[in-house]
Amino acid sequence: MAGIRKISAYFLGRIVIAENKSQANELYDKSRFGELKDNKLQYSLVEALYLVEKGKLIIKEDKKAVKQDDFIKRAINLEKDFWTKYIVFRDMRNRGYIVKTALKFGADFRVYDRGIKPGDDHAKWILFPVAESKGFTWYTFSAMNRVAHSTRKNLLVGIVDSENDVTYYEIKWTKP
Repeated sequence: MAGIRKISAYFLGRIVIAENKSQANELYDKSRFGELKDNKLQYSLVEALYLVEKGKLIIKEDKKAVKQDDFIKRAINLEKDFWTKYIVFRDMRNRGYIVKTALKFGADFRVYDRGIKPGDDHAKWILFPVAESKGFTWYTFSAMNRVAHSTRKNLLVGIVDSENDVTYYEIKWTKP
């Protein structure tokens, strides 16, 4: 990323809002980072951390840069299971998928197949990150399936182990 300035953004509660609009728009057009709301690009906490790690974003609060470790600590306090979600988000992005939040669907993320951008087509999967150490109940698994089925998406569960490696399980409906 030589020659390209970092995008400045402000930490506002559960979101991060881009300051330099042209650079943020360029990144959005290329890779679909952020959501355009009220004519501003907003990043989820996992997106913001990913962009900080990649050297593309600097997060500020009261005009002072927020250190990456401080941002992580605050994000963990703000968002349940933040670190598990982040590990899965980072892994999917590094694999070339576009990952967006899916809170309005009742899931953590929606994932677009490689080469597909939001707006061009629908997401292929609804993704639920789960820490291996926590697991989940059959009731939760059933709820995940209902969300995927009702949104007409395949269910993808990303299990994060103690070494922050992710194993994915795709669950599909079948009719005998």
